[in-house]
Amino acid sequence: MNLLNVIPALPVRDIARAAEFYRDRLGFAVGHMDEGFGIVSRDGVVIHLWAAGDESWRHRPRTPASSPVVTGAETFLAGTASCRIEVIEVDDLYAEMKGAGVLYAADTVIEATPWGTREFPVLDLERNLLTFYERSSG
Repeated sequence: MNLLNVIPALPVRDIARAAEFYRDRLGFAVGHMDEGFGIVSRDGVVIHLWAAGDESWRHRPRTPASSPVVTGAETFLAGTASCRIEVIEVDDLYAEMKGAGVLYAADTVIEATPWGTREFPVLDLERNLLTFYERSSG
């Protein structure tokens, strides 16, 4: 037995809008899309998008023992996930993402980390965090 791969699954409120954003702004291809699930990929990296569109939590009675999470697809979960994506030529990808206007903040730069990477963060349409990183040489 071997573990082979890990695929991040990010919660989004609208699969179609999210897939369009990943395609048009982040350069991913849309491999599958239906009402509840989407698959996007770029250069062999795959991300799953799952629908967090349940609004019923807004109308449930609030009691001390109740939990807001019942279905696991509540809309407030959208934008709460993150993933890290290893890349080659992080400077080129940074320039592309800066041009697309998807950096975490306008003043986001590539940062060197104590754990030996150069990286920068991007936010998707829902504000899920994607950190692109390259291992530092040396």
